[in-house]
Amino acid sequence: MMRALEKWLGGSALYRQGGVEVREKCGVRTLHLGSETIQSAMRIEHPYDLELSYTRAMMAFLLFVPVPKHALMIGLGGGSLAKFIYYRLPQSRVRVVEISPEVVKVARSHFLLPADDDRLTVEIGEGSNYLSSSREKVDALLIDAYDGRALAASLTTDVFYSIARTVLSRAGVLVINLWSNDWAFDRNVKRIERAFDNRCICLPAERPGNVIAIAFAAVPQSLRWRDLSAAAIDLQARLGLPFPEFVAGLRKMNQHDSDGLCMGG
Repeated sequence: MMRALEKWLGGSALYRQGGVEVREKCGVRTLHLGSETIQSAMRIEHPYDLELSYTRAMMAFLLFVPVPKHALMIGLGGGSLAKFIYYRLPQSRVRVVEISPEVVKVARSHFLLPADDDRLTVEIGEGSNYLSSSREKVDALLIDAYDGRALAASLTTDVFYSIARTVLSRAGVLVINLWSNDWAFDRNVKRIERAFDNRCICLPAERPGNVIAIAFAAVPQSLRWRDLSAAAIDLQARLGLPFPEFVAGLRKMNQHDSDGLCMGG
């Protein structure tokens, strides 16, 4: 979700029920959960693109896992990430766990989230409980679970991140959207680093405020700038996202040398 300072002012309300609100302005439809904060956005003319910069940045994990066979998402919002994976990564299956039935209803009625099939499944449930009982292994675990004010408390513990690591495949990654102006930002990053033996990097989104943390079950095969840059060019051509900018962002925010990223583990 967008940080609290990024608000959508005005716009006509298309839907309002139980704290869930959908608005539309200048060709962009937005989801709000009890506040002005944008939880999700969809440009009507391009409904399957990623409208918000932080959602684009979350896809930077493809630099390290270019063909995720199975992705698990905690938090649906308007379904932007689920739709992108579904339509743009045909070799991937995605399962989404969302705590609010109303959010799922709105994602399908107003944000063009497709119905469940053999590649997309949406379940109602609480994310930490789901992971605790899960026996599946996933290549990517994507977490986007702010409620407009803070990250869900159940997703901010050492136990949660330790469990999250166990559901990842050998080369799997955890990808989580964080707010840099959240008072618990540093604490949450340190928890992720502890759970993943310091195999964690951060990427600032295009708009200040959102930071994407990416943690690895094992050290990636290559952290060299040469390899990351080549992968970025290929991914940008295939998916239309600014992967070279993601590589530049990783260089700015993480420990590195002239050869590549430096990582523990």
